[in-house]
Parts: sequence; C-alpha cells; structure tokens
Amino acid sequence: QVQLVESGGGLVQPGGSLRLSCAASGNIFTIVAMGWYRQGPGKERELVAGIRSGGSPNYADSVKGRFTISRDNAKNTVHLQMNTLKPEDTAVYYCNAEVITTNYNKMQYWGKGTLVTVSS
Repeated sequence: QVQLVESGGGLVQPGGSLRLSCAASGNIFTIVAMGWYRQGPGKERELVAGIRSGGSPNYADSVKGRFTISRDNAKNTVHLQMNTLKPEDTAVYYCNAEVITTNYNKMQYWGKGTLVTVSS
C-alpha cells in the first residue's frame, strides 16, 4: 500500500498565498508522476498541476502564472505554491501519485484532501 498525506491548507484572504505539501510513503519502487487536483463546491474534480519524472510541469489555464508545482524525488514529496489566490480557488485540494509499487504494479493513489478557503 501507498499513503499520500497532504498538509498546508487553510483560510487565506484574496491575494494571499499558501503552500501545500504531499508526502508519499509505503511500498514505492518509483513514482512516475505526482500532481494536485481540486474540487470546488458543486464542481467536478479537476487537474490543477502535475509533474512527471523527468518532465516539465503542466498547469490548468486558470492557475498558470500563479501556482508552481515542485517535486523532491528523494523525499517522495510534491509541493504546490499558490500565490495571488482568488475566491474561485476555494476547493478541497487532493494529492495524486502514479506509482510503480515494490510488486512492480502501476497504481494510482489519492490523498484525503486538504481544504483551501479564499475569503475576506
């Protein structure tokens, strides 16, 4: 099994910043990709940002220029720096990882989510 644990959510005023972190642990041989999704009130879950091993990050159009995703491969962690936050960024943010397990199975895992609320 693989566990993803997110941290860093909270309440922030419009224009403010937050940094989300996600740590993966468990039966990991290697992590192929990590990313962040979000689900706002009454909305479907959407990709916010992702990064594959050896690849360039990709972002949703709505967050380009404001959010930055980064990975620490040695620590199996991924971070999402969110700047210039807007009320429409309010959502539960989920960490996602595409993992090759120690049994050499390719699996996808999700964290439990962390709530980000942007409000004055």
